[in-house]
Amino acid sequence: MQRTLAALVTALLGFGLLALSAGPANADDDIWHELRDLDGTVILFRHALAPGGGDPADFDVSDCSTQRNLSAAGRIQSRDMGRQLRKENVDVARVLSSPWCRSRQTAELMGIGSVRPMMRFGSVFTASSSVADRRRKLSMRTIARHAQRDGVLVIVGHQANIIDLTGIAPASGEGVVVRFRETEEKGEVGASVGGGGLEILGRVPAPAIR
Repeated sequence: MQRTLAALVTALLGFGLLALSAGPANADDDIWHELRDLDGTVILFRHALAPGGGDPADFDVSDCSTQRNLSAAGRIQSRDMGRQLRKENVDVARVLSSPWCRSRQTAELMGIGSVRPMMRFGSVFTASSSVADRRRKLSMRTIARHAQRDGVLVIVGHQANIIDLTGIAPASGEGVVVRFRETEEKGEVGASVGGGGLEILGRVPAPAIR
């Protein structure tokens, strides 16, 4: 059974309290301080502007011509996403992405480090429940492994995946800042794995479309 838009809306509503407690859509000085000072922080970016929704039914993940792609404005926005991190002196440790072209190209155009595409971050918008659950768990493990490490892990992916992990639906080019914490510690915890969960620290605003 394929996931539908209604299923995603239901998932988002189920996480409503977490989304409300995650802070404002625009980052303030605090989120930049946390990205510079806290260990184990991760930014879950939605890819930059790619007009439309989903992908054609017969798309090929290895063939960009069959997919929904970044617009010219989306490519500019991608570069602005990278400039924003550099302006705020965010120390990027690694850059991972979905293998979907719009996510991989966003990460590459940001210019903040070499990009490693991984299928675990591939879009779950039309994936089966079992595939979506597997990708969510693998994504959580990647985030958990970054806990206590220096620098920021940047993951560029898709709105549906970020909803599954955090309950937040970011705009194109927006980031949700999280880190893995043990469940006995205080804080807002979303998706969980192995006795821990995600603490939602705030959001990095999407650069304006121009």
